Amino acid sequence: MNKVYLIRGKKLVTVSDHGTIYNGGLVISNGKIQDIGDWEQLKNRYCTIKVIDCSDYVITPSLVDCHTHLLEFAPSSLYPVSPATHLWAGRAILFHALSSGITALGEQICGHPYCDFSIEDYRKAAARLPMDISFAATSISIGFNNLAHFTAVTQSQPIEKNSLSDPLLVRKIAEKSDFPGENIFINATPANFTAEDVPRAGEIMYNLQELKQVADLYHKLNKKIGAHVAGEKGIEWALEAGVDVLHHAHGITDEQIEKAAKQQVKIVATPMGGTHLPPNSPEEIVKLVKKNIVVSIATDAYLPPYPGVSWLPFQTNSLQGPDVLMLIAQPAMQLLQKHQFNENEILALLTANPAAILGKEKQFGRLEKGMDANFIISTGIPGLEINDTDQIKKVFFRGEEVINRLDH
Repeated sequence: MNKVYLIRGKKLVTVSDHGTIYNGGLVISNGKIQDIGDWEQLKNRYCTIKVIDCSDYVITPSLVDCHTHLLEFAPSSLYPVSPATHLWAGRAILFHALSSGITALGEQICGHPYCDFSIEDYRKAAARLPMDISFAATSISIGFNNLAHFTAVTQSQPIEKNSLSDPLLVRKIAEKSDFPGENIFINATPANFTAEDVPRAGEIMYNLQELKQVADLYHKLNKKIGAHVAGEKGIEWALEAGVDVLHHAHGITDEQIEKAAKQQVKIVATPMGGTHLPPNSPEEIVKLVKKNIVVSIATDAYLPPYPGVSWLPFQTNSLQGPDVLMLIAQPAMQLLQKHQFNENEILALLTANPAAILGKEKQFGRLEKGMDANFIISTGIPGLEINDTDQIKKVFFRGEEVINRLDH
């Protein structure tokens, strides 16, 4: 059914060449943005179609969290699920993300020791939800005393360390992956365990030659490769191997920032944690953006916040989810504003840039003609001016209103 309407906002932050439009509107037709511009001009041009008046609110692209673990690891971390109810809990978690203004996700599928689901099972579980979910097939190493290695292909069956670079297995993982997520874990991860549980977190799992071979295999398949990486040595090897997207990059040096910029490497910053090292600080994110690196901010949810860092407001180490995306991004976003970046450039870190990581920059992440009508109605610019999900009043996915707090 072709639903056509005109929606008005007091301000549109488009994250496109349109910039910010005051007293503007969007024409939505069949789930796409048909037109955008000044309200007075649009209402005269489209005088016969339905109008939705949100003139007291800001309209922006909806949010994109391009690095999450919501379907595989979060259900059993949050709820007393069994295999029979695991995916039901996962769907509830995805709805929670949607209610937080997020309409697109980059989900990592790593292989779960207790839930023997395939990546196809996760795809089916998410298939009918009003969200755009891309899946990264990965291998993973967890930093227990006895290192544990799993993959999206072998599912709950552990593998040996030397299998991580096996060309046949790597090819299978690459073929199942939608985007350059954490396809390989250069460092063993602490996951969401305490430091005492994972004493070998941070240990490098590959040598440089193996990394080059893995990256080359992805590139021969015309796939980009992303890597979980932290620490100077691991980051250096990732750059030398030709990794396209650095996830985390905690501990990156100024020289490596220069190198990443020259190689046009993208970086997914995770200010809440995710590796054995302190996470990306607001100051570091500003450095990256100033070098014209395409930076996305992501939650890596569900995750315990890294302890003792000044930019995180959490008082406990309880697991945090996608609802804190705006909260953890705000310090960096406000610091970028102090460095004279405009609101469209800043909001791109939560919209257009992560859409590009997912390979969907022509589909969503901006308010522009021909793009999917994925947008939110809120009391301010997400992350920059607001950080509470209650301030997101409506969420639209492909033109359909899927979240509504105004009438409740």
